[in-house]
Amino acid sequence: MIAVGRGIELNEDELSETFLRASGAGGQNVNKVETAVQLRFDVRHSPSLPEPVRARLERLAGRRLTQDGVLVITAQRHRMRERNRDDALERLLVLIRAAAEPPPPKRRPTRPTRGSKERRLEGKSLRGGIKRLRGRPDEE
Repeated sequence: MIAVGRGIELNEDELSETFLRASGAGGQNVNKVETAVQLRFDVRHSPSLPEPVRARLERLAGRRLTQDGVLVITAQRHRMRERNRDDALERLLVLIRAAAEPPPPKRRPTRPTRGSKERRLEGKSLRGGIKRLRGRPDEE
């Protein structure tokens, strides 16, 4: 079991890893060693996630979520397979923790104060006076 936080624990059987060759430059080793990791986690069918967390996680995942509801995280930052595995798992846990946080409270609309209205109108009249001075001088 992997502890995520806020009473959420993932079973390791829910995660599947595949290894592939990392893209980009890397010398002779990159063409023969599969160090990149693709971590897959089925968000829609996971018994570990409560329903509100599942819904927020699907929104947070964006295009990393397949149409079947599987979250795919690819890690290839490091040269070693083990470090890429840890990186992919950590990125998944960060995403789940962000989804587990309660949503922020709704904003209550407030009315502007009298002082703020007066300052706004005073600034508008000052700006209008500056623009009026830019015109042609009156012929007298």
